[in-house]
Amino acid sequence: MITLKSEREIQAMEESGAILAGIHEELRGFIKPGLTTMEINNFVQARIEAAGAICEQIGFEGYEYATCTSVNDEICHGFPGKYVLKDGDLIKVDTVVNYNGAMSDSCWSYAVGEATPEVKRLMEVTEKALYLGIEQAKAGNRVGDIGHAIQTYVEGEGFSVVREFIGHGIGPTMHESPSIPHYGEAGKGLRLKEGMTITIEPMVNTGVWKSKMDDNGWTARTKDGGLSCQFEHTIAITKEGAKVLTQQK
Repeated sequence: MITLKSEREIQAMEESGAILAGIHEELRGFIKPGLTTMEINNFVQARIEAAGAICEQIGFEGYEYATCTSVNDEICHGFPGKYVLKDGDLIKVDTVVNYNGAMSDSCWSYAVGEATPEVKRLMEVTEKALYLGIEQAKAGNRVGDIGHAIQTYVEGEGFSVVREFIGHGIGPTMHESPSIPHYGEAGKGLRLKEGMTITIEPMVNTGVWKSKMDDNGWTARTKDGGLSCQFEHTIAITKEGAKVLTQQK
């Protein structure tokens, strides 16, 4: 079921999103070579709890951590642990904040130390793809318009878009209808309506788009070992167009 949010509910999600965006802003200066992915997880969890919010990912379908920390060829759902970040790594940090019942979801990618030219370009293309998708997220458009804008740009830049993992509706729970693929045909799919709140979160690979799953049943990696990058915002469909609820400064 798709729930249409009131202005009050969207404002509450924006307050949740401000907490999450602030954490990503802090991570820009925190992430560096020598840190473990568990140290990043613990940093994020402490910040969420200090804000009086809940780490919504903990306990979701048995997941144990406040974040997903996916490094290099890991596409998504990487477990925080003992891995020590090194110069040139690409890490994606994804988390969901529940603040007084209002949800926000955002993943951001970070170059560790000095970014290689390949990492830098992949990050630039993926972030631009996110905002091209957001431009299409307006009442009257269709879900396919979002995916088409992302896919055509990404593939035109020589990269590929992951198919197996997609965006989704959000609120009052973490994952809701509708599904938001990052590929597709313009003019096709569900029509977007004012009051919808969704995530747009393209995952872009340097090689093939196909993935393989780790033995833990959660972590997805690129099938060919290439790099993967992701940027994600929670947005609301409003009269004025797409409103980013996890906007960073």
